[in-house]
Amino acid sequence: MDDGEKRRGDYIPLPVTEVPVSLPKATRRSRFFRLFVAFFSLLAFHYFIALPIAQHRAQFLASDPTAAHPHGKKHLWGKEAEKLFLSVPNEESAIAASRLFATKPHLAGSEGDLKTAKDWLAVLQNELGIEAGSEEPIFPAGSDDSRSATLSIPKTHKPKAWIDVYYPVMNTPLDRTLEVVNKDGEVVWSAELEEVVDETDPEAAEYYLSVPTFHGLSAAGDVQGKLIYANYGRKEDYDALVAKGVNFTGAVVIARYGAIFRGLKIQGAQELGAAGVLIYSDLRDDGPVTVENGYLPYPYGPARNLNSVQRGSVQFLSKYPGDPTTPGYAAYENITRTKGENIPKIPSIPISAANAATLLSLIELEDGAEVHLVNNVDTKITPIWNTMGVIPGYITDEVVVVGNHRDAWVMGAVDPSSGTASLHETIRGLGALLKQGWKPLRTIVIASWDAEEYGLIGSTEWVEDFPDFVRDHVVTYLNLDSSVSGARFGAAGSPSLAHFIRQAALDVPHPTKEGLTVWDAREDVGPFATGEVATDGLAFSTAIVDNAPDTSLGVSPMGSGSDFTPFLQWIGVASAEGGFVGTVGDAVYHYHSVFDSERWQELYADPGFSRHVAVAKYLGLKILRLSSGVVLPLNTTNYAYEIGSYLDGVEKLALTAEVDVDFTPLRKSINALQAASHSLDFEKAAAEKELRRIIHRLVRRKRTIKKKIHRVVCKIKKALGRPCHGGEDEEVRRHGYGHGRWFGGENKCHAVKHDEAAEEGKQLRSRHYRQSGANWAGHVHPHGSFNPTILSVLALDETADDAAYAEALGVPKLPKWPLAKLRKVAKRIRAVNQKLVSFERGFISEEGIPDREWYKHLVVAPGKWLGYGATPLPALSEAIELEKDEKLAKHEVGRLVNLIDALAERLRVHD
Repeated sequence: MDDGEKRRGDYIPLPVTEVPVSLPKATRRSRFFRLFVAFFSLLAFHYFIALPIAQHRAQFLASDPTAAHPHGKKHLWGKEAEKLFLSVPNEESAIAASRLFATKPHLAGSEGDLKTAKDWLAVLQNELGIEAGSEEPIFPAGSDDSRSATLSIPKTHKPKAWIDVYYPVMNTPLDRTLEVVNKDGEVVWSAELEEVVDETDPEAAEYYLSVPTFHGLSAAGDVQGKLIYANYGRKEDYDALVAKGVNFTGAVVIARYGAIFRGLKIQGAQELGAAGVLIYSDLRDDGPVTVENGYLPYPYGPARNLNSVQRGSVQFLSKYPGDPTTPGYAAYENITRTKGENIPKIPSIPISAANAATLLSLIELEDGAEVHLVNNVDTKITPIWNTMGVIPGYITDEVVVVGNHRDAWVMGAVDPSSGTASLHETIRGLGALLKQGWKPLRTIVIASWDAEEYGLIGSTEWVEDFPDFVRDHVVTYLNLDSSVSGARFGAAGSPSLAHFIRQAALDVPHPTKEGLTVWDAREDVGPFATGEVATDGLAFSTAIVDNAPDTSLGVSPMGSGSDFTPFLQWIGVASAEGGFVGTVGDAVYHYHSVFDSERWQELYADPGFSRHVAVAKYLGLKILRLSSGVVLPLNTTNYAYEIGSYLDGVEKLALTAEVDVDFTPLRKSINALQAASHSLDFEKAAAEKELRRIIHRLVRRKRTIKKKIHRVVCKIKKALGRPCHGGEDEEVRRHGYGHGRWFGGENKCHAVKHDEAAEEGKQLRSRHYRQSGANWAGHVHPHGSFNPTILSVLALDETADDAAYAEALGVPKLPKWPLAKLRKVAKRIRAVNQKLVSFERGFISEEGIPDREWYKHLVVAPGKWLGYGATPLPALSEAIELEKDEKLAKHEVGRLVNLIDALAERLRVHD
């Protein structure tokens, strides 16, 4: 072996069987250090990078509605909110509320009325969690405080309540006289004008003199003349008498209540030269429940007390409602006033059935006898009090208004306190939701109107005070007048709300019959349905017809007679109302009498108050669904087809009246409106589908992030020698993430696929589908609602920046991907809702209806000689039926064409 080979051999590795020599100490420390650094780097990555990023992404992506509420509660929405709400209203509480508001007189403008305004303020404060300040929030209308209270609603973020004071002209009775005077000038009979009571009804006995029998807003006067019986005092009744040669000049007219608004009976007589009017309650209009059929009179039985008297306003309601001296503007205390053009110039008083029978018999017996009528009233500017409450929503500039009037002619256990008791229970339910962290998508305003009985004064003055606010922000108005006076359920509303109204009634159990719903109560009759009915009881039969549906959907159109009037007829706000009314076999309701008492209500109208509670639940469901639905449940397509039906009726009128009018342009305009509404239906479905698609992607991304976090955590646990259990599926199971969290549990919004929407569109083109009651309300299940946290983006306008979107969602920063998509779909849904709201607005003409220009709705309004009842296409109908004027009718066709064409263009969805 040479030296080179020896040098190479010196470097041959040792055999593996040899024991290796130990590594240097420094090398062992280096290896341990590397493991230590790797472990803590992984831990640091998890806590300082991966976890914060994941938390930020998850915070946005999840928008978890079960995140802690500021009061430690969980957010509620959708079916969960409805379930909790429906568990709250109960009979005992409703009875207590009724006894609070209906056992003492509270005529508008009285001290008793002011007390009820404050009592209602306390209800709102207690139930909605509003802190009562050191000073009562009572603000004169027109003051900075009053105007700020309403105008700041879009900027309000916690519940609030206050009282607005308006100053209309009203009157109260001083003295009244009704006598029969023979031809020698001697008084042969003098009527006892007050209601006769006894202790059987304790409140009636105590308060029967508190509000004397009189007509609100009646004229003062002392007149004497011959008596003329005018049946119901309708225009056709007067026309028939004139045709027979009857001269009304200087006469006193006597007419029975019913068929039309009482003020129009006086207006008709006044226009014919009559000197005064008496109005009485006729037993023929009471159906089978009469003394003649063996029923005892109240307070001993269900029949009419013969001494009962119906008070009421005699304002000319179909001319304009509200304060007579401030038409079109608010009744501030020191405002400039007119003389009042919607009130009578001749005196009138109401009388009982007993007095009417005596009067009519004496006039027949006494040749040449005349009637002497005296009505003295104190007419003056009188304060009234609207009590207002606000529950702010995520979208504070879209407002649902709910209203019930509070004033009564005496105690008003039915009118209006049955509605007040039902609304009390509804508010308790909303308060319970608030305490559990619920917040509506849209703001809710709750109004307790005053002076409705004098002519819808409180509501009208508020709308006239804030017309721009109502026009810009109020999406719907829900009215509740009397909620229970009998066994039968009835509902009225704008045709766009018909399906929605029906569905809400279908979702509330029948108050007295298991297995049925409130909707089924439309066929109910009272317990006294035996006995003969007078063949000429037109008012009674008319009441039955009025309570029956005017369309096969079962929801009647709205004319006037309650506080929806200024919203619907002056601004064009889609409106609705409903409750239980008297019908065949119910105890006779003593309307506007001292016998409209708590005893009568608890004994006859609603023993146990189950119907009051049913109305509270029905109203509450409407409030929840209108205030929380992504797309407003306004069915413009049904409305568009309903207008076509209205035109069918007008064409028949024209044939009967022999008025030659070409309706072809109007028919074409209505067809175009129907087509535009169909396009909006598809846009509703597509916009909601897009929102659902975005949410689906967000949910998937959240799950991906959670999986990655889980993998990191598992690696750390394994490095520490701890087992790693579960996974993303386990996390979903534990925390409930997934589509249910986005769509309100099991109640998902039904975003219709394009082929399904096309099929529904075909069905909508047939009247059968339109009237079938199918739920075509933005394709949304009635319970369905999206997670309100993410839907708060709908409250942002087009100028909102990234920070505003992040703030709306409660996160510090938004991931880039969903921002543009959310902005686009939010804008799209807001645009859809604006079009839906604009539909009813589109029928408002600033010119108004001829001779009563305050009424601006050209598709539906109270009939000129009806007052209460709705007249479709009123200006056109009356040009034909009343005026028989072809030129005027053609002008009205042109006005309708212009309005409908403009509306169709606004409604149309452009690509």
